[in-house]
This record gives sequence, C-alpha cells and structure tokens, in this order.
Amino acid sequence: MAVPSQMVPLGTEMPDFALPDVTGATVRSADFAGAPALLVAFLCNHCPYVRHLEIGLGQVVARSTGLAAVGVCSNDAHAYPDDRPEALAEQSARAGWTFPYLVDADQRLARDVRAACTPDFFLYDAQRRLAYRGAFDPSTPGNGLPVTGESLGAAIGHVLAGRPVPEPHAPSLGCSIKWRV
Repeated sequence: MAVPSQMVPLGTEMPDFALPDVTGATVRSADFAGAPALLVAFLCNHCPYVRHLEIGLGQVVARSTGLAAVGVCSNDAHAYPDDRPEALAEQSARAGWTFPYLVDADQRLARDVRAACTPDFFLYDAQRRLAYRGAFDPSTPGNGLPVTGESLGAAIGHVLAGRPVPEPHAPSLGCSIKWRV
C-alpha cells in the first residue's frame, strides 16, 4: 500500500547530518555549505516507486547545475536485505546516480525531517530552509504517465534562481519507510 509524504511546513530548517555513504565514507551536511540548493531524497532499492523514477532522478540532478544532492536510505536493511549498502551501490550504478547515497541505519535523519515514504524529496535553499517537498512528477508505476521529473525539476529551477517554489506542492507517493521495531 502506497503512502504519501507528510508535507512538512515550508521554511523548516534542515537538520545537520553525518552519515556513511554506501562505501563507508562519511558525508556531512556541512560538505554542501556553499551550494545554493541541496536535495535530500529518501530512496531505497526494493521499492517499485523508486525504481520507476530512478533513471529520471539521475537525469534531473545531472542537468541541475549548482544543485547538491544526496540520496538517503533509511529502511531497516536487516528486514529488507535489498536495501543493504552493497545493493544500494548496485542501484546507484544502475541508475547512473552521481550523488552520494547515504545509509541512515539509525533512521535519525528520516525521523528528523519527517520522511514517510520512498521516494520522498526535500529540497532546501541556500539558507537550508525547506523550499519544496513533494512529488517527482505525476507518474507512478502503472498509471501510464511518463517519467519526466517536471515537478521536482521546476522546483529546483526556482530554488537555484533564488525564487520561492509556487504552491501547491503535490505530495510524493511511495512505499512506507521500513522502520526498525
């Protein structure tokens, strides 16, 4: 059953993070201090909603000059072995992602930003205030709409230009984050 994102209030401050990427190297929020925008995308390998758009996500990020981005997997990898770091590394290569893919094993970052599903997109401006949260585009697995990235891509364009992202923002829809018990 698909769940929507929580639509966290715009202007919410991004929490600091220091998480390992799929190779074990630590990536910190401070590493992106100079970027005019930072996309934090909650993703995973096993979810059909993420797989549906993973190549498109890589393309949107690659053509967004100036955007910093990280993928984050917060799922319980013990219960969902397809979301172990080595499987996430394979996904990143398959999808052509050039951004770091982080492992939120204690699920703290997901809880801090109130992520609910995969995919769940949080786009922060230069002051690291939430400027967009919502859908990649209107497509979902099986609805027949093409994967374009139009919603997230437009939001990124606004933020990189220093403009607010016009409302309304449609919530993202996907598999629930697999919380540890």
